[in-house]
Amino acid sequence: MKSAIEELEAKGRAAKAAAHRMAYLSTEVKNKALHNISDDLLVKKDKILSANQIDYKEAEASGMSAAMLDRLMLSSSRLEAIAQDVLAVAALPDPVGEVFDMRTLPNGLLIGRKRVPLGVIGAIYESRPNVTIDISVLCLKSGNAVILRGGKEAIHSNSALARVVQEAIIRAGVPDGAVQFIENTDRALVNQMLKMGDFIDLVIPRGGAELIKFVTENATMPVISGGIGVCHTYVDMSADVNKAVAIAFNAKVQRPTVCNALDTLLVHTDIAQRCLPLVAAEWAKAGVEMHCDERALAILKPNSSLKLVPATGEDWGKEFLSLVAAVRVVDSLDEALQHIERYGSGADEAIVTEDYSTAMRFLNEVDAACVYVNASTRFTDGGQFGLGAEVAISTQKMHARGPLGVKELTSYKWIIFGSGQVRP
Repeated sequence: MKSAIEELEAKGRAAKAAAHRMAYLSTEVKNKALHNISDDLLVKKDKILSANQIDYKEAEASGMSAAMLDRLMLSSSRLEAIAQDVLAVAALPDPVGEVFDMRTLPNGLLIGRKRVPLGVIGAIYESRPNVTIDISVLCLKSGNAVILRGGKEAIHSNSALARVVQEAIIRAGVPDGAVQFIENTDRALVNQMLKMGDFIDLVIPRGGAELIKFVTENATMPVISGGIGVCHTYVDMSADVNKAVAIAFNAKVQRPTVCNALDTLLVHTDIAQRCLPLVAAEWAKAGVEMHCDERALAILKPNSSLKLVPATGEDWGKEFLSLVAAVRVVDSLDEALQHIERYGSGADEAIVTEDYSTAMRFLNEVDAACVYVNASTRFTDGGQFGLGAEVAISTQKMHARGPLGVKELTSYKWIIFGSGQVRP
């Protein structure tokens, strides 16, 4: 009987073998596989939701936070949305084989680049079972094999979803082994997986800061990390107040448990007296607790119906993942930029302004994966960006940044056409 480590290595070898065939798999076969997955998610909905209920009840009994329970939960509507996302990925152009940057050198060589898959992607993730589908379909579309390792809190959900994927893609003619799922929840296997550089070309962690730090420090292969989002929205002195209120409400309330939700609201002092009470009134309807600096507190304190807390140093740079927001009044754009530079995580930052020069300064000077002018940070999402879905949202600057879709899961090789040239 094989040990857990031997089984893991066997999955690695199978994925590597499948990856060689995936690299030249036809677009038709890949798209057929994705359509099968989308159909089967709905056909097998009851089985998937039953598995998810087991995970949800166990997690709830263990004391899991409301934010994490929300990430764990599947519903009929969420499954339908996931199935639609799969079709959106199927509708995207196939990036594999794209030839670009072709040019003729002075010596007559025709040289350019051709897009190719990365190989085998290792995905280590927590809590969110939709990631099982998102990563699988994006890897399939981009010609990669994938090894999935979800957290124990979602093992029943992930296992059910992985079986749906595996059965659906085999019917379409995808090589056996292209999607591997690690059933064993022993955390020691994560460390072993991170040592499998011979089989895994890239690893992507999705989860909390502790997981991402562990993977980054221990992996023997390249890592794309992100997912920690300390997101600011700065309301400039020239902002349209109605836009500011709507954007701040959406960014905080629409889904507060995700990484692109607003954490800190910065408001210019010249507009604070007009804007802050209106934002606070809307937030209050949703039960938002506001951790305010002294100036924000002075403006809002007369309204006794608000949930107000004096801000501490720990509130700046904190990802709340709940209906809590930090609020600070600033004297200038420069002060807002300095605050974001100090406390931002490099994920998503927004400005509300009607001044073009101010907007351009913000876009140019804020160092983040996604920088918004007059829009909610909640749009940072592969589906919203037209990518169908994403395997992760990267805050790094190497290879790819922001939501990672099919094109970001490819590399390229140089292709050179000659007519007998030799190097002098």
